[in-house]
Amino acid sequence: MTTTLTSLANPRVKDTVRLRQRSHRDERGLMLVEGYREIRRALDHGYAPTDLFFCESLWLRHDNEPALVADCAARGARLYACSEPVFAKMAYRERPDGLLAVGPHIARRLADLRLPPDALLLVCEAIEKPGNLGTMLRSADAAGAAAVIVCDPCTDIHNPNVVRASTGTLFTLPVAVAGAEETLAWLKAGGFGILAATPHAERLHFEQPLTGRVALCLGSEQYGLSDVFMRDASLRVRIPMLGVADSLNVSAAATILLAEAVRQRILAGAVAPPPAEPWHGHAHDQ
Repeated sequence: MTTTLTSLANPRVKDTVRLRQRSHRDERGLMLVEGYREIRRALDHGYAPTDLFFCESLWLRHDNEPALVADCAARGARLYACSEPVFAKMAYRERPDGLLAVGPHIARRLADLRLPPDALLLVCEAIEKPGNLGTMLRSADAAGAAAVIVCDPCTDIHNPNVVRASTGTLFTLPVAVAGAEETLAWLKAGGFGILAATPHAERLHFEQPLTGRVALCLGSEQYGLSDVFMRDASLRVRIPMLGVADSLNVSAAATILLAEAVRQRILAGAVAPPPAEPWHGHAHDQ
């Protein structure tokens, strides 16, 4: 059954708008997932939204969207067909595509993680900007990381802009939230090499073996990693900087380190490179 929403004053609409605020998300244990790609990836990895709001007049193609609506309904989601003004009030994108899901939080605890023997982890400490955290999740997914650990988060991982910047990969790999001290003790107990990137390191990032059980640790945009990680890092590397800038955006640094780990693992035969995608004669977002 689908409910039609045409009034901006509808309580369901107002309640959904409140989910933009972290306090309301935390209180309700809910999050927003907007966009076809993001919702599709969430569904494909077992996520079950509680509500789906859609506006057919905003759909971009009309060939994939009906199947997504049906899949949400099959997972038990309540369906709401919205007028354009109603959907625009709930959407946080400037150019919405007419699909917005509400569903439960997904954060795990460290004890919930099940990892392979040679697990590659990305540890993000006190990342402040949702876009950076989302991009780090996207890069970790591309690198085949076993999990991402978010330490002492300044940004809620359920922030709509984290979901957006991750392009839905927030749902494709395990994400745990924990304190820095707890994470460090857990990594040590698990036998992980703890890698910290610092401009004071002697070794360059591509000179350090990254094929085993290793955690790549990066800190806040302004201050970098805290002393909690820096004093106990077993591996220290620096990314060579040949220009005027003396540091990289934290998400760019994470991508460089993850890409090097992938390169080494492919050369060592630990993972197989995926086949090239077929060429369709036009550029596409990678």
